[in-house]
Amino acid sequence: MQAHTRLANGTETQTEWNAIDWRKANRTVRNLRQRIFRATQEGNLKKVHSLQKLMLKSYSNRLVSVRRVTQMNAGRKTPGMDKLVIKTPEARGKMVDLLAHYTIWKAKPVRRMVLST
Repeated sequence: MQAHTRLANGTETQTEWNAIDWRKANRTVRNLRQRIFRATQEGNLKKVHSLQKLMLKSYSNRLVSVRRVTQMNAGRKTPGMDKLVIKTPEARGKMVDLLAHYTIWKAKPVRRMVLST
């Protein structure tokens, strides 16, 4: 599923798109979604939050998401805001790897100003 390349600061994985076990990836994502649903039904918001964070970092979730957007969606041939259309298996694998380095954007705190009257 992944090939490793040695870099100066460690290893970087390259996803082999054609070698992915889709049944396993879908099962993992479905299981995580069900756990989030059950925790919501129980009212355990702390567990819901931790499972949602786990879902965002999940490798299987990235695989299934990229597959859905680039192969299954009706708009897969239409470029988005970034003007990209991902058509090849190599490009899909690179997109999965790029999403691994994506960090969630956080707003900077509001700047406080003293208003004189």
